[in-house]
Amino acid sequence: MKLRTNLLLANLTSIGVLLICLFVSYSKMLLTIEQLYWLSSITAGTGLLSFILQHLLTRPLEKSILRITQQTKKIAEGDFHTEVPSIGPLEFKILARQFNEMSQKLKESFDNLYSSEAARRELIANVSHDLRTPLASIQSFVEALEDDVIKDKDTFQRYLHTIQLETRRLGGLIHDLFELSSMEANGEIFAPEPYHTDELLISTLESFSLHLKEKQLKVEIEMPDRLPAANMMPAQIKRVLSNLLQNAIRYSPYGGKIVLTAAEQDDSFLRISVIDEGEGISEAELSRIFERFYRVDKSRSKSSGGAGLGLAIAKSIVQLHGGEIGVRSTPGAGSCFWFTLPVYTSRKSASDQLHSSSTNTKL
Repeated sequence: MKLRTNLLLANLTSIGVLLICLFVSYSKMLLTIEQLYWLSSITAGTGLLSFILQHLLTRPLEKSILRITQQTKKIAEGDFHTEVPSIGPLEFKILARQFNEMSQKLKESFDNLYSSEAARRELIANVSHDLRTPLASIQSFVEALEDDVIKDKDTFQRYLHTIQLETRRLGGLIHDLFELSSMEANGEIFAPEPYHTDELLISTLESFSLHLKEKQLKVEIEMPDRLPAANMMPAQIKRVLSNLLQNAIRYSPYGGKIVLTAAEQDDSFLRISVIDEGEGISEAELSRIFERFYRVDKSRSKSSGGAGLGLAIAKSIVQLHGGEIGVRSTPGAGSCFWFTLPVYTSRKSASDQLHSSSTNTKL
């Protein structure tokens, strides 16, 4: 039996009992027949009006319960694009609002679940592809050497060198996967220390001096004369900067310019940017640029790019430090990759933490 029917029957029963009691009371009173009929008519009319009002007032309750029941059925069928209208008494409006909040949270949870499942399948496919390629290459060269079909010494040494390169590439991929998994599982001990940004930029640039010279790229460093130290693990942040700088070198035009900037974003963070003059990245690519195994250029070969883990590792490292990483880019106008690091704070005075560095240094 429906709730509304129960309420109406309860109201009708109470009205009936009340009318009987009133009629009995009227009959015991010293009333004329006209007075008895008049009072009885008024009492019966009042009871009927009360029943009609009860019928009308319980209708919104029934509608609210029916709407919630319908939406619950949709959610049970997997449709989370539902919303219960806020109608009826205050309690039902609160219930409808809470139901909508629950539906939204369930939708977000299932969306995350579907995204995670899709990312897992994509990860397995990418790992399988990136592992299969070097393994197939190694296998083919090893079979050629085992069959003793290579008689030329130079060709033999070239085959061995190729096997060595593919083995290193395979080892590097496995190492990157292990490191990324370790950081995402919080398996690395976080032990930051104060480190100055100019030292970070200069030491990282020294590692790329040959690559910069090969493409005749100019590098400019723009930072204020006095900048506080950042709280970081230098080796890890150097890897972040190296990855961004490596990408900037790879996609910069021959004879172009790369700009490295460092500045205080606010009192708590430093912002480091790597700006290149490359082809830029489309808007559709920007949202996925930091995903594992994602490559902007799907057709690039193994010799022109890595496995697509560099930016994902960089993002994990920066997030481990409590900072943020992002990119701004316009097709045909280059890209600007940036990340933030927390400023090192201690009981020393601010003047002891400031470090002098030159502005607009050119390499």
